[in-house]
Amino acid sequence: MRGIPPVCHDAPAAAYPDRVIDDIKKRALHRTSILEGQVRGLAKMIENEDYCMDIIAQSRAVQKALASLDKLLIENHLRTHVAHMFAEGGEERDRAVTELLKAYDLETR
Repeated sequence: MRGIPPVCHDAPAAAYPDRVIDDIKKRALHRTSILEGQVRGLAKMIENEDYCMDIIAQSRAVQKALASLDKLLIENHLRTHVAHMFAEGGEERDRAVTELLKAYDLETR
């Protein structure tokens, strides 16, 4: 399968109005701030040689926070780029499907 360049970087800004929906951007940035603190806390726990299960619990919290961030980013992509690509049809629609399959590790080789 050939590599697909990310739409966000290839297309002119005017082609995709509302590239990042303001509310989603605000929430995503807030979540990244939380993640930064969680990762710093995780590193400190490892440095201090905290109890393994406590470190694992913190690591799982980071993973859940990342999954939550991914949901926001996918929502933005669906509401902006994918909606536009499906409206365009043809190769653009196929490209949107391929991108989503790749994002969820569902692509066929």
